Amino acid sequence: MPKNMVFIRRYGTLIGFVAILVFFSVMLPGTFPTARNWLNITQQTSMLMVVAAGMTVVMVMGDFDLSVGSAASLAGIVAALMMVAGQPIWAAVSVSLLVGLLGGAFNGAMVSLVGILPFIATLATMTMFSGLAFVVSGGKTISGRAIPEDFGNFARAGIPLGEWGGVAISLPNLSIIAIVVILAVWVLLEQTTFGRRLYAIGGNMEAAHLSGIAVKRLRLIAFSLTGLAAAAGGLMYASRVASANPVQGSGLMLNAIAAVFLGTTMSRHGEPRILATVVGVIVLGVLDNGLTQMSVDSYIRQVLVGALILVAVGAGSIGQKRR
Repeated sequence: MPKNMVFIRRYGTLIGFVAILVFFSVMLPGTFPTARNWLNITQQTSMLMVVAAGMTVVMVMGDFDLSVGSAASLAGIVAALMMVAGQPIWAAVSVSLLVGLLGGAFNGAMVSLVGILPFIATLATMTMFSGLAFVVSGGKTISGRAIPEDFGNFARAGIPLGEWGGVAISLPNLSIIAIVVILAVWVLLEQTTFGRRLYAIGGNMEAAHLSGIAVKRLRLIAFSLTGLAAAAGGLMYASRVASANPVQGSGLMLNAIAAVFLGTTMSRHGEPRILATVVGVIVLGVLDNGLTQMSVDSYIRQVLVGALILVAVGAGSIGQKRR
């Protein structure tokens, strides 16, 4: 394989990202390259960052989870209903995370124990979780005074970082959560035997099984963690908008898969890596932020994001075939 093709396959996405940064910095010099805007981007992408981190865990094995968006919506609805019923915030958050964990475990059981293909199993549970969100909420948005102020204030608060250009800036709490989750997943996948076994399953599931790896148990755990991350993302979204509705997590699934795929174009063997996924999320977040500031229609943004993913993943696939 020619060296120039290797370079393009490995660094094409990063080069494109730099080009996007330069373009928006030139077109929006007064707003885009500011510290406040970048902190805003970290907050805007924090929910996707958490969900994409969970998606990376299952995609390491060659699987994926189509239900994360519906699970996020359901988690937000459950938390909101519990708070409306007078339950403390910590209890509502705990139960919602448990719902996500159990939903992920159910996906894992269908895939690893029953033997249903991940696409079919998670497509079914995506519909199930979405339906449950509509049933328990009555199809209505839960907002206003029904949501405790402390729950909404959490997303708006952060750690002060000082002043920039005479304006006080802070690191948002949601960004801090995303950083903690990323570090946890990085340790899990890159520094533990558990992570190495997941990569072994993704490399060759049959060989991993014959070598003594408990494939079924590990797939069950991996899907459970993905469900937990989806619930966390749903709670973060509900806190940010101080409300919950049955469809608020609908866009997370496709964007999470897209971020992981973008990340695979930067890894040597095309494997999902959590730090590469982070770059994928940032690329999508920066693109959306810049296009929004330029008042580009949302449908055009979707076309551009889809084209970006096709180009990046397509270049990586061509490189793999040539090699």
